[in-house]
Amino acid sequence: MEPGITITRAFAAPPAAVFAAWTDSTQLVRWFAPPGFTGTATIDPTIGGVWTSETSNPDVPHLHLHFHGVYREIVEPTRLVLTLRTADEPGEEVVTVDLTPTDEGTTMTFTQGGGNLARDEYVRAASGWEMFFGRLEKLLTASAS
Repeated sequence: MEPGITITRAFAAPPAAVFAAWTDSTQLVRWFAPPGFTGTATIDPTIGGVWTSETSNPDVPHLHLHFHGVYREIVEPTRLVLTLRTADEPGEEVVTVDLTPTDEGTTMTFTQGGGNLARDEYVRAASGWEMFFGRLEKLLTASAS
């Protein structure tokens, strides 16, 4: 089996709100970074459209996070498939985000694969995604209030 990441997360927000958090640059920069980091994002949520996210923290000057990729599939508001690249990873990963409506909001099933990372690197990446998704949950909760 090819190494990768699968994370399932429940959000108390409708799929449209979760989808928007992935495809709106203003929202993306609020959750797609470690705490204390700020940055910018550009998003063209169309098939073949490019997305980028750059974040940094002035207190940690040696750490600058740059992610980018291309949208491969978009089914609003239930599915995104996009590529993911960073400056320090050897190749392109594929990320799939499936959003399923529930009585309580949305179940998000996130997968990342491509075989470009060693198993321990996928474990570290999964930990990073879990942190990001915790921030996403806070963003969605604040937006619902």
